[in-house]
Amino acid sequence: MGADAIGLVFYHRSPRHVGVQQAADICRQLPAFVTTVALFLDADPSLVNDVLERVPVDLLQFHGSEDPAYCERFARPYIKALAMGSLDRDGLISQSKAFDQARGLLLDSHTQGAAGGTGDAFDWRIIPQLDKPVILAGGLSIDNVADAVRTVRPWAVDVSSGVEQDKGIKSVDLMSAFMNEVEYADR
Repeated sequence: MGADAIGLVFYHRSPRHVGVQQAADICRQLPAFVTTVALFLDADPSLVNDVLERVPVDLLQFHGSEDPAYCERFARPYIKALAMGSLDRDGLISQSKAFDQARGLLLDSHTQGAAGGTGDAFDWRIIPQLDKPVILAGGLSIDNVADAVRTVRPWAVDVSSGVEQDKGIKSVDLMSAFMNEVEYADR
């Protein structure tokens, strides 16, 4: 449908969780030029290393309370998810500076310590100009993604629950409509 990347969730408590072998099987079926992102939430380093050994991922995404040293220890490009339910403008700028090696910041609506994937949006107007790419997440759906793209002008948008027919089960119709809304707003 034109997605630039897919996320593989390695957080066992998520309804979107995939096992390492399942992730490797998915990656073998992807077309060229689709970025594979491995998502972790406060994972034991041994899990991250196991995934890196067995799954051809392009980018790591850390979605928990990981500090910069933890994120950088794997010597791979990464993005850091920030919990916008816990940050104001100054806090966001401070976190952006702390994670200066991140390829981008994923801004999600959850509060610090929560897993995300709630389907709730946050006030996009509080996002200041940052010195790295912004990936907007949190509560995006066909009803609001065009407005989100026009308001924030993010590098990318990240959607999961907003295109599901049931927890962890994607809807082809919703995914198609979502991609159409993104394309429309991006023009």
